[in-house]
Amino acid sequence: MTLPIVETPRYELTLPSTDTKVQYRPFLVKEEKILYIALESGDEKQMQQATKDILRSVTFDKLNVEELPTFDVEYIFLQVRAKSVGEIAKFKIICPDDKKTYGDVEVDISKVEVQVDDAHTNNVILDEGRKLGVVMKYPNMKVLYTTKGVKSLSYEDIIGLITGCVDYIYEGEKNYPASESTSEELKSFFEGLSQNQFVKLRQFFDTMPRLRHETKVKNPKTGVESTITFSGLQDFFGLASPTIA
Repeated sequence: MTLPIVETPRYELTLPSTDTKVQYRPFLVKEEKILYIALESGDEKQMQQATKDILRSVTFDKLNVEELPTFDVEYIFLQVRAKSVGEIAKFKIICPDDKKTYGDVEVDISKVEVQVDDAHTNNVILDEGRKLGVVMKYPNMKVLYTTKGVKSLSYEDIIGLITGCVDYIYEGEKNYPASESTSEELKSFFEGLSQNQFVKLRQFFDTMPRLRHETKVKNPKTGVESTITFSGLQDFFGLASPTIA
């Protein structure tokens, strides 16, 4: 006996990085199961693969998922989650004032946006006198997949992440596209930077756009209200603890 086919609705969102319109559908049960298994594993490679596979499916194979900035990926996932299991997500959060009592928090995840730090720029000036600098690209899934994950980067991973995000290096009017340099040449360039120059480069990653939402939690015992910050997919899926804002 042939069973009826269940049709899923289509929705539309706008990619934060490009303002491009993208159609998507909610998760299927089998896809959400794969996602939660990957998230609960804590294995970043497994999470990246599950994310990539599911995003392709829910956007009808219209996106080059590996090339998307990571904040685009997180934003799409949150919007899909909102349409799949509900826009209001409920959490039990340890209250910051006593660090032991749990408080209830509700977040409308359909209204969570990608936020940009006012100090953010992708043009990192390393030496103003020489007009030497680097124009960076945002890390995408392809770059992250070549590292061990962003939680515990080794020295080699940090250098690999940086070189993978270079658009071009410039000095004065002369540009040196990363695509025309070898990995060893790029690695040698960045290893030759001073500590102060390297800190400027790290600021690109520290301030880049990210999925972020601030809300309040009230301690039911003490009555103290604290501000907490959700940031990244694990926070919004309840698999990590939000930070104190």
